[in-house]
Amino acid sequence: MGELRERFWELPLGQLNRAEWEALCDGCGRCCLHKIEDADTGEIEDTNVACKLLDTKTAQCTDYRNRKAFVPDCLRLTLRIVGEVNWLPETCAYRRRADDRPLPEWHYLLTGDREDVKRAGVSVAGRVVSENDAGPLEHHVVDWDE
Repeated sequence: MGELRERFWELPLGQLNRAEWEALCDGCGRCCLHKIEDADTGEIEDTNVACKLLDTKTAQCTDYRNRKAFVPDCLRLTLRIVGEVNWLPETCAYRRRADDRPLPEWHYLLTGDREDVKRAGVSVAGRVVSENDAGPLEHHVVDWDE
């Protein structure tokens, strides 16, 4: 899959190998939540409703490798589209690096601890409901930044 170079996260996204690209993810799970788009304004509202494959306790995909087989509209974040996806949170490492900003101070690549995303209050672990149990999305609108 490729070796992780020292301080690879400081490189432009286009210079990362596949392993480095995957390692950049902080595991917050926010990209795996359903969003509501206003048909008139295009404004995106966040919800606390997780994809059926997201483990709501850990915020990890239960079948990442085969997710497209179970969730055909699952978006694979790539260099080509990272700048076009307007719903990635400000904390997202892909979004921050695409904008030439550093990783947040709590990112595991800086701290060495994958639990820091939870301690920072960024992870959705334990704060979401599965789409299998949620009901209407409109009842689950949240503001993750508050």
